Order: sequence, then C-alpha cells, then structure tokens
Amino acid sequence: MNQLLDNLRIVMVETSHPGNIGSAARAMKVMGLKDLRLVSPRKPYSQETFALASGANDIIEQAKIVPTLQDAVADCQIVIGASARSERTLQWPQMDARECGTFVAEHLPQQQKIALVFGRERTGLTNEELDHCNTLVHIPMAFDFLSLNIAMAIQVLAYECATAFRMATPVQPVAADPDEVLASAEALEGFYTHLEQSMIETRFLDPENPRLLMRRMRRLFGRAGVTVSEMNILRGMLAAFAGRKFQSRD
Repeated sequence: MNQLLDNLRIVMVETSHPGNIGSAARAMKVMGLKDLRLVSPRKPYSQETFALASGANDIIEQAKIVPTLQDAVADCQIVIGASARSERTLQWPQMDARECGTFVAEHLPQQQKIALVFGRERTGLTNEELDHCNTLVHIPMAFDFLSLNIAMAIQVLAYECATAFRMATPVQPVAADPDEVLASAEALEGFYTHLEQSMIETRFLDPENPRLLMRRMRRLFGRAGVTVSEMNILRGMLAAFAGRKFQSRD
C-alpha cells in the first residue's frame, strides 16, 4: 500500500536556492515520497544541495527537470497548488494542510497521480500557474508571520499527506474503468485550448478583451473533476459546433 505514495509528486517551480532542493528532498525521503519535479530551477544543484539532502541523494538524482509547470503535471489527474495568498481577483477552491492530507489519502487508492506544487521562495505561484491547479492548499500560521521556508512547507504537507494515508482504513487499489478515471492535466490543457478557440470563433470571447473568462472556465472545469469519457464528450461537442470531427486520444 505504501507504494501508492509513489503517485504523490512534489513540484518545485523556479527554485532560487539549490539548498532548498536538498532540504525538500530530505523532507520527502523521511515521509516516504520519491517523485520530485523541478521546473526551471535557477541553480539546480550545488554542494549545498547534497549536504542538506542528508541521505536523500537518490531523490535528487532521480528528479526530473522540466521547462514548464505544464510539463511537470501533464500526466497528473489532480494538481494542488500551495499558496499563502488569499487576496486574489478570483477565488480558487482551497484546503488547509490537514484537509489536504485527508483529500490525498482518499484519492491515492484510486490510482490517480496527484501533484503538490510549490512556487518561488519570494513570490510563490503566479495566477497563470494557478490556472493549472484544481485547488489550492495553505498552511495556517500566526496572523503576523506569513513566511514559511519552501522546504518547511513541503515537510508539513508531506507529513499531513503521508500520515493521513497511513492512518486511513486500508483500501485495496481500485482498478477503475479507464474511461471513468479523471482526465489528465495534459488532456485538460488540450480541452482549454480547444474551448478558447471555439469561443473566439463564435465571438463569445473577444481576444482583445478576454477579461477573466478563460480563468473562470478553468476554475469551473477544474472543480468538476472531468473524466476521460466526459472529456471526449466535451471535445466532440466543441468539434461538432465547428463542423468537424474530434478524434479521441484517450
């Protein structure tokens, strides 16, 4: 059952300090997590990286470096962005750390890949990067001190997820109908591109004045939990509106 934790991925976006990568790897190792993705780190590795990893060198050596967040989560069905900011134009669905652990523990047995995404040390995740997330998670802290080192944040969330998973009632992995599993982030991105093109073609969306329409659509479908079969229906519907046939890729 602990092998299911292999489906929980940690993603670090444009990390500035290589030592934080080592500390994050150590935090993952002690909680039984293995899958690390690094999105365009400023300085991937240094002696400090391996010194702070303290025995978690294997996680660093196996980590994959990718150019974009979209690449990092393409094969994941659920993407959770870590964010301390709440004053946003649009509100995303949000959990605290304890709720996130319970959520992850409930979904891992369904053989779904889940990504926990952490932003830059100083500025976190941009709104454009949050567009790739289904929901947000925050770590409650004292009201007058909202700064938490990225490796510490990874440690807290890794602990909550691993503990909730291990304390949950043992459940055998579900061999789900492949058409009824959640669509991957890659499939969703293809749909969003298709949807935007369709809305522009029908003049429902003005590309010169898009406002927040696509962000609202992403938020809507991100909450919906679209399955592979539902995605094929949506893509086929958009293609029919445009008078052309959509070929399923899933």
